[in-house]
Amino acid sequence: MERDFDYIVVGAGTAGCLLANRLSADPANRVLLLEAGGSDNYHWIRIPVGYLYCIGNPRTDWMYRTEPDPGLNGRQLRYPRGRVLGGCSSINGMLYVRGQARDFDAWAELTGDDAWSWENALPDFRAHESNWRRDAGVDDAAAAEFHGRDGELRVERQRLKFPVLEAFAAACTEAGIPPRADFNDGDNEGVGFFEVTQRRGWRWNAASAFLRPIRNRTNLTVRTGAEVDRLLIERRADGLACTGVLLRGDEHLTARRAVILSAGAVNSPKLLQLSGLGPAELLAEHGIDVIADLPAVGGNLQDHLQIRSVWKVRDAGTLNELSRGIGKARIAIEYALKRTGPMSMAPSQLGAFTRSDPGRNHANVEFHVQPLSLDAFGEPLHAFPAITASVCNLNPTSRGRIDIGSSRPEDAPLIRPNYLSTDEDRRVAAQSLRLTRTVCSQPALARYAPQEWKPGVEIQTDDDLIRHAGDIATTIFHPVGTTAMGKDTDPDAVLDPHLRMRDGRGGRIAGLRVVDAGAMPVIPSGNTNAPVLMIAEKAARWILADG
Repeated sequence: MERDFDYIVVGAGTAGCLLANRLSADPANRVLLLEAGGSDNYHWIRIPVGYLYCIGNPRTDWMYRTEPDPGLNGRQLRYPRGRVLGGCSSINGMLYVRGQARDFDAWAELTGDDAWSWENALPDFRAHESNWRRDAGVDDAAAAEFHGRDGELRVERQRLKFPVLEAFAAACTEAGIPPRADFNDGDNEGVGFFEVTQRRGWRWNAASAFLRPIRNRTNLTVRTGAEVDRLLIERRADGLACTGVLLRGDEHLTARRAVILSAGAVNSPKLLQLSGLGPAELLAEHGIDVIADLPAVGGNLQDHLQIRSVWKVRDAGTLNELSRGIGKARIAIEYALKRTGPMSMAPSQLGAFTRSDPGRNHANVEFHVQPLSLDAFGEPLHAFPAITASVCNLNPTSRGRIDIGSSRPEDAPLIRPNYLSTDEDRRVAAQSLRLTRTVCSQPALARYAPQEWKPGVEIQTDDDLIRHAGDIATTIFHPVGTTAMGKDTDPDAVLDPHLRMRDGRGGRIAGLRVVDAGAMPVIPSGNTNAPVLMIAEKAARWILADG
């Protein structure tokens, strides 16, 4: 088996699949893509509603859990991360949301590199996109300006409708949230239906988009079941250099040009720390040779915490009702014949981006509205008809950490999100629940007689709302920032603006980049899958330009 390559990409997730595609486009480049999990040829990955069977499934999920979190009243959360070809794009909610233009302009300011501005990010969003507007007769200037036609990633409208969601959208408008036809033009404020990464009713993950079409490239090797124990770092006269990786089973693989770490915001800092790149005190505690003292590796963890407000409704035709008895058979038949209906659904169908209070100058919260209710994904639907109006703070100020708990690569990292740890985040949590109540009290929803079940109408004071938010909130699966990029003068920057790994002494670790959500200095104001693809698109050009 070949052991020497030009490029080794660690992690065949969202970023890794795109990188493997771009780096192997030149037949002179020998590229190895390593994935710890298995193939994505699992029917519940293809069927959109299958996320219910992929999250919490060791075949597709790393099965991580957070440490007990004070902001969640001591609760631990399931922390899904894809462990399969396609990574999180194989188990996520399929929502295509880029964020707001101001997010990327902030990245440009934080890194000192205008390449990250919205103006310069937009071409990289379009580069891999195949958007439904461009082949559906929507050929106006906005569609051409903001969306791609011929890219590998298919973005489509959802293939189902629920009248209660239409009513919720109307209620949002009555509450002052304007309708929005496109969440991806740089200003997502408003209410509308999410677009999804699907093709004709099937999930279109990163492996489908970027790997399957190039499976015959002889210069690309894809290995599944390949767990990386650590990176191989050499101390040279001119500084540190990453020369390859060590796989489980003591197999050494060499990269002549670069190792690109794309294991995600959880596993990338874990691998760096196991390789001697991280906080010196932590590494010494676990008997790991400190190659570079980098306190910021694993820090700056940011995530979107969704507060799952549940409302009982009447005569609404929710999934709680439709999936009873022979309803499941009807749903299955509809999908088999048409690829439509509840089996084609993303976890959330209706979205709204708005302000938690009128004094803000941009949308700072996001609703994910679902025609169903359950205690947590993977658990049974409630026996009564209900909808869920989840709301998350788009710009949390709380920061957490991810650290190894031992020197054993097979051990899970310690995940401490530190949710609701700031006054600002607690204030937004209380405001968000009040905002949900305002929407649900509008005339457009009156025919469904919504009744608040969680957190409950008896919960009224800010302190009580915050406490109950800690009881019902959960991650929306958007961890970022644990290997953040930034300026050379920023002590919390793990990477430089071109995603090259710093050595803690003012230089770079030759041959090592990190390309995944961990590189984000600040979490975007929306879902994170689309921005990761944009990051990978830029990184591929920079890597190839470096030779």
